[in-house]
Amino acid sequence: MPTYLSPGVYVEEIDGGARPIEGVGTAVAAFVGVAQQGPFNEPTLVTNWGQFVTNFGDFVAGSYLAHAVYGYFMNGGGAAYVVRIGSGDGQAPTARGELGAGGAYKVSALEAGPAGNDITVEITGASGDGQPDDAFGIVVKKGGKQEEKYDNLTTKRGRQNAVTVVNAQSKLIRIEEAATGAALEKPAPGAVPLATPPPAPERLSPDVYIGDSAQRTGFGGLEAIDPITMVCVPDLMAAYQQGSIDLEQMQAVQLAMIAHCELMGDRVAIIDPPPGLNAQQIREWRVEKAGYDSKYAALYWPWIKVFDPTSGENIFVPPSGHMAGIWSRNDDTRGVHKAPANEVVRGAITLQLNITKNEHDLLNPHGINCIRAFPGRGIRVWGARTLSSDPAWRYLNIRRLFNYLEESILGGTQWAVFEPNDQALWAKIRRAISAFLVMEWRKGALFGLTPTEAFYVKCDDETNPAEGIDLGQVVCEIGVAPVKPAEFVIFRLSQYSGGASLVE
Repeated sequence: MPTYLSPGVYVEEIDGGARPIEGVGTAVAAFVGVAQQGPFNEPTLVTNWGQFVTNFGDFVAGSYLAHAVYGYFMNGGGAAYVVRIGSGDGQAPTARGELGAGGAYKVSALEAGPAGNDITVEITGASGDGQPDDAFGIVVKKGGKQEEKYDNLTTKRGRQNAVTVVNAQSKLIRIEEAATGAALEKPAPGAVPLATPPPAPERLSPDVYIGDSAQRTGFGGLEAIDPITMVCVPDLMAAYQQGSIDLEQMQAVQLAMIAHCELMGDRVAIIDPPPGLNAQQIREWRVEKAGYDSKYAALYWPWIKVFDPTSGENIFVPPSGHMAGIWSRNDDTRGVHKAPANEVVRGAITLQLNITKNEHDLLNPHGINCIRAFPGRGIRVWGARTLSSDPAWRYLNIRRLFNYLEESILGGTQWAVFEPNDQALWAKIRRAISAFLVMEWRKGALFGLTPTEAFYVKCDDETNPAEGIDLGQVVCEIGVAPVKPAEFVIFRLSQYSGGASLVE
């Protein structure tokens, strides 16, 4: 308290007592996988697809990371942390091109990496008079300037054979025959710029995905990023398809994902299933092989078909990235308390398998959230369950709502630390938390006609006995009634005698 020694008017600022609790973000995804470029094992925040391309490059053949991030933003995702795994020790790809009809000659740059992109190989006519009809020339340019020229070449065997001459003298390119010499035709005049193909993904072991929290590698390094609420590892499926890891190793990584989310207590793992499974196989895999039991994980099936710019064709990709985007979109439009289901999957052309209702009946009880195609209604998410066997945590929105409430209350009550532990402090805590929960009740997140039915906050002499006060503890007991989703909508119809007057 200030000391007053002389007469006068004094102005003091005092605490008004209001300590509002602000809700935390509920939809920040984390993606771990193989990228074309960018820093390794360094979580990087991106808020749109353009930022991802700038930091990590475009789509890569044999990798699902870019497809997952693209699907995330297309479906309403707002922010994501991307972790590029690998070492970068693999050999850089070389720029390549083709000469002749049907690619008779394969041309590649001697210098690996993007440097070969500046090279252009041009087929010219033979110089001089009296040259054979099959004679031609090759000019090699770099950066638009002529660097090498080879004249009077032929496809036939001998000293003037194009492959023999160029490979013996060129310091920029190497030529290979794609067919036998007898089948080769004189290449038509024209210029062929060499281009570097996307780098092939590294063959990574499970340890690279799991990483180490101390070394900040893999998704173990995500422990230091507090805002994350969703974890996706789509390239785990690519490694499984390429044979880098087997089924048991893939499941070991998924178990580590779940353990990471349980350890953090504020995020949920979105699990991808193995590719190409039918309804019976996914059920057997889920029940007999991947017996995951966690309220911090969700599984979606089947894979979805999207357009692949690298090949110009449609391919099937794991659904985790698109599902994370739907979670984010659902949180923005309805709230985290609403189950992220009955939502259209943007960008999905079709599904790897269209299931029947009877097949769905076998999968839903095991926590397999199915993605289904409905005539006239598009492709929609048709499940909102966790992988928990506990009925209290069966629904995904309940788990995510509690994560939101816990994190919001935790962050909004830090002011109470080291305050005098008395009735005044308890009253302030009760007011702050009650005001926050009233707002959530008004949003429809809590069940009940009145706030009293929706929640209670108890912080008084009963929860804070003298023994606890002596230990420096303040205990506040909070109970909430979350709104459960209407998973089964049932209408009971019956006949009644016509003409009877029904008046209430």
